[in-house]
Amino acid sequence: MSNDLFPVELKAVGDTGVIEGYASNFGNRDRVGDIVRRGAFTKSLAHRHPASIAMLWQHDPRRPIGVWTEIAEDAHGLRVKGRILTNTREGADAFEFAKAGAVGGLSIGYRTTRARHDREQKTRLLDEVDLHEISLVAIPANPLSRLESVKSHCPDRARRLVAQLNAAAAALRAGETA
Repeated sequence: MSNDLFPVELKAVGDTGVIEGYASNFGNRDRVGDIVRRGAFTKSLAHRHPASIAMLWQHDPRRPIGVWTEIAEDAHGLRVKGRILTNTREGADAFEFAKAGAVGGLSIGYRTTRARHDREQKTRLLDEVDLHEISLVAIPANPLSRLESVKSHCPDRARRLVAQLNAAAAALRAGETA
């Protein structure tokens, strides 16, 4: 065995700010009585880059907190992935709330372009919407629209891992000389 086991040094560990979840779910009635139908976002997303859809804190246009990197419809709803800008005050606060689980809802800001009223269900069926923004919120209109993942690195855990790697490397080096 060669003597190329060098000590590992922890340079920097920080929060990635990456969040994922569903900003809208198809087929269930939200708190205001709307049901978003599968395909409602297709036209709106066809001519927009995810970063052009605002990521806001509590639907406040004066409080942008990050950037969306992926927005797509799947069989379940509007799946999103983005990065909260943790180096800003608003972003850092939003990310801390999300990590703690204090805020975990997602909510959409849109303009209805095509809808029908279902008198039997006493609801509005949203067939097509023009998506403007997706917000991290405390109470989403659609209770199924939630964050599923908040990614960060734990500095203490990373430091323990580095210590374990260095201890293992030292043990292997010591075994070579024995």
